[in-house]
Amino acid sequence: MAKDSERKGILPQELKRSINLFQAVMYGIGLILGAGIYVIIGDVAAVAGNAMWISFIVASVIALFTGFSYAELSSMYPKSAAEYVFTKNVFGNQFIALVVGCLIIFVAVVSAATVALGFSGYFTSTFYPQFHPVIVAIVLIGALSIVNFWGISQSVWINTAFTFIELAGLFIIILAGFWLGSPGNTNYFETPDKMSELSEATLLTGIGAIFGGAGLVFFAYYGFENIVNIADETKNPVRVIPKALVISIVVTTAFYILVAISTSALVGWKELSLTEAPLSLAAERAFGGQGTIILSTIALFATSNTALMMLISGSRIIYGISKDQSFPKKLSAVNKSRKTPWITIIIIMASTMTAIICSSRDISTIASIAVFSIFLVYAIVNFSLIWSRFSHPEYKRPFVSPIKIGRFPVLAGMGLITSIAMLFQFESNIVMGGFLVLLSIVALTVVLIKKVRLSGMQR
Repeated sequence: MAKDSERKGILPQELKRSINLFQAVMYGIGLILGAGIYVIIGDVAAVAGNAMWISFIVASVIALFTGFSYAELSSMYPKSAAEYVFTKNVFGNQFIALVVGCLIIFVAVVSAATVALGFSGYFTSTFYPQFHPVIVAIVLIGALSIVNFWGISQSVWINTAFTFIELAGLFIIILAGFWLGSPGNTNYFETPDKMSELSEATLLTGIGAIFGGAGLVFFAYYGFENIVNIADETKNPVRVIPKALVISIVVTTAFYILVAISTSALVGWKELSLTEAPLSLAAERAFGGQGTIILSTIALFATSNTALMMLISGSRIIYGISKDQSFPKKLSAVNKSRKTPWITIIIIMASTMTAIICSSRDISTIASIAVFSIFLVYAIVNFSLIWSRFSHPEYKRPFVSPIKIGRFPVLAGMGLITSIAMLFQFESNIVMGGFLVLLSIVALTVVLIKKVRLSGMQR
């Protein structure tokens, strides 16, 4: 049948497998580092103060709980559109799977838009203030979409190069903070509510600030799970993807903590919270105007790198769902020469550009809505692993999440609890926005399922 289809002119539906473990790890690190440190750290400082390093630790632990669930499930079902595939196979329910898949697409689009706006913030504030930030962000997405179409091998090597540049910039900030800052005179427990004053009231508000910061910080970790969406283009994905997930989280956590401590020593949370280019401000404090130019340039590589990975991930999610025929089958078309899903690349590009135009440059709000949505997905993924352990204990699991009580996966249970708990850390407008997105996706899913069933009856 497949060969007959190809003779009729339908493009081949397979992606090219070319990604190894090193590239997958760099893909994950590039996804995670760019968005968090170079864009969101100023907003985190406004919420958690100098204690933001604790927020990073809290967020990393939560990420690892869920990361192990993704690792086990991805070893069982190594496919693009991972969350969709997980839930459909575990629960056998197309409706739940489509809701989860559409949520992930929404998060990928919003995240790419957020990071593109972060890019434009550095670009216009440091180099070309006469350019409109929204136009800059749209041009970036267009250029990166061309790279996405060009090929996965080329995209991943660009990601690897850009990630090394990001790491170099973070090393500069870390060294500057410890050698040129005031680490010995910095109160690393100070929050906007002065948690360092050891009264019961200030302690509680300080802890609340730390967890509130962790909720926003999780945007910095969003991305680790997207590694599973390149499974169709990875060599030996059953072994490579789980390892890449865990390694990426551990490496980026170490950098996050050190950078949070260093920037507090150089600048302090108050000044960090007032700038659109927080790491450039820290570099300027350490090295003067030249430091600003260097870090802003590196930030451009970092944010464009993360945006590229989000565009790749979003296009592969739609590809995976359409290949399963829950989206129109034609969306899974692959370009003959480039071996990339060209239609889904165009869809993700157009959607991201629309999100940029509608965002009004409010990075914090759109990032928070994306994080709220991803916590909903994380809760479902963790529950999927728990359900799978009891409903399908006979399934082969090349990677197993550590620590269990009987069949119950303890880390997945912790991931489920913390994912739900983190939903209550958001302000009411973010929660309302998140649920409006969810309701819209549920309505869209109902329409999609009806169309799929009608199409099946017509055949």
